[in-house]
Amino acid sequence: MKLKSVYPILFFSLLALAVVIGVPSAVTATMNPLKFKSKATNVVPKPVQNENQTMERNYTTAEALSQNQPGTSARPVDSTSGNHPAKTSSADPSETAKKVAVSQKEADDWFDKGALCATYGNEQAAIKYFQKVISLDPQRSGAYFEQGISYGQLAEYTKALDLINKALELESQNGLYIYGRGRIYLLAGKTEKAMEDFKKAAELDDEDAQTYLESLASNE
Repeated sequence: MKLKSVYPILFFSLLALAVVIGVPSAVTATMNPLKFKSKATNVVPKPVQNENQTMERNYTTAEALSQNQPGTSARPVDSTSGNHPAKTSSADPSETAKKVAVSQKEADDWFDKGALCATYGNEQAAIKYFQKVISLDPQRSGAYFEQGISYGQLAEYTKALDLINKALELESQNGLYIYGRGRIYLLAGKTEKAMEDFKKAAELDDEDAQTYLESLASNE
């Protein structure tokens, strides 16, 4: 009689032990809804952007990313970062260097966001992001250029030209910037000025300008 009374106790003891061992994994799975989901579900591709790497970007629309047809869009293929570190002060070098490093990193992040928005045709957002870059690093010519191109995409040609001219003040021999300004002129109906810029850009070895001029020559 005593032996029989032990069986239920032993049975429930073993059952309790099994529950204790098995429950944690079940609880963990229940409490972590992302456990069986892809971690890449909400990942947004980030353009490569630093001083040692270049990348080609065509910012017209997602459908026209590989076409880059002169005259149909303001956005040229950008193979230069236009990345100019903010100027540093000689006072308190260590502290200044830290602040500049943080500011530069923040500027790079905003530039990447602007580039991504422009890639998918969200020019309004791109303009805001490039403005943040300019406020952090006023010497970054690429931010003025890209913001100008975004305004060109929105047919605001005066603003576009002003910004690209600012970029050229910082880098007067940048063939890409001159070619981009030529495309703005072309969209604005100023063909003569556009051709002048295409020729200047071609002389500075800008491949897009050279290709465009060659295509014009072959069609004559």
